[in-house]
Amino acid sequence: MLWTAFLLGFLGSFHCVGMCGPIALAVGGKKGRSYFSHKILYNLGRSVTYAVLGLIVGSIGFSLSLAGVQQGFSIAMGVIILIFALSYKRADQFLAIPALSEIVIWVKRQLNRFLKAGGSFAFFATGLANGLLPCGMVYMALVAALALQSPLLGATYMFFFGIGTIPLLLVLMYSGNIFSVQARQKFQKAIPYLGVLIGMLFIFRGLGLGMFLSPDLQVFDYGSEQIEITMCR
Repeated sequence: MLWTAFLLGFLGSFHCVGMCGPIALAVGGKKGRSYFSHKILYNLGRSVTYAVLGLIVGSIGFSLSLAGVQQGFSIAMGVIILIFALSYKRADQFLAIPALSEIVIWVKRQLNRFLKAGGSFAFFATGLANGLLPCGMVYMALVAALALQSPLLGATYMFFFGIGTIPLLLVLMYSGNIFSVQARQKFQKAIPYLGVLIGMLFIFRGLGLGMFLSPDLQVFDYGSEQIEITMCR
């Protein structure tokens, strides 16, 4: 599933460039020896934040898997991903929620402080803070990470999602607005199709058909311990 994380991040960057683009352009200071390294540190900072968020939701998914709801949970998350895929732009409307608005204000203050400070650590911290900004594409990726029901896989999935956003943002950092609005809209049209594919994969995974992409997960109780066995026919 990791390839879907990278592709989701790449396509999602065409949607999120409007929000993150100005910040990305402000990172790095004057062009010189450290200019490129500052850009990389900023993007790695975002990826690290995504990975931490993936670790958290993956841990939640793992806790739920211990309750023996692996198959049904995977199906439920697949359905949610389908809903996000078909309305990912509306997911950004969560910014209007007062609680999230306060978070956004706090994050923007940190971004402003780090950008003014400059330096390697400051630009890395800028990326860390930027990863906390609410975004419909991040929400969709987090649901997928949650459905993996593993802290390690959740963190890895979100890290690859962050890595997937780097190519376009690096191009933007060096070349400005190289992609027209029309070009970005064409790439964005592929996002719902990818989201539907990911959602269907998780639903198929949860059906437990005993195939490679749909393993039959069975949990056996042995006293106080539970052992999860994957049954493939």
